[in-house]
Amino acid sequence: MLLVVSTESGKFFYYFKVTLNVFFTFLVVPFIIKNIMNNGKVKFFNTEKGFGFIKDSNSNQEYFVHVTGLVDEIRENDEVTFELKEGKKGLNAVNVKLA
Repeated sequence: MLLVVSTESGKFFYYFKVTLNVFFTFLVVPFIIKNIMNNGKVKFFNTEKGFGFIKDSNSNQEYFVHVTGLVDEIRENDEVTFELKEGKKGLNAVNVKLA
């Protein structure tokens, strides 16, 4: 949507409104989402290959976890807390800690 306002204050206000929306959408929201701690259970983890899956306790969704995203060593059926980070193929569990 293009809004053309003839007064200088109108142009500034419109620019300011767009700038805040962009700031909130691209900087604040991802920061909030990224730093929410989730709880879950390790469904599968292969120590030799260094990857596995964690099932979120609230949503029942499964997230990929790589050994580089671990804080503590994990095994199948461990209760863990984790954060989500966008990866190449979707959300990955990172900062995984034993609960």
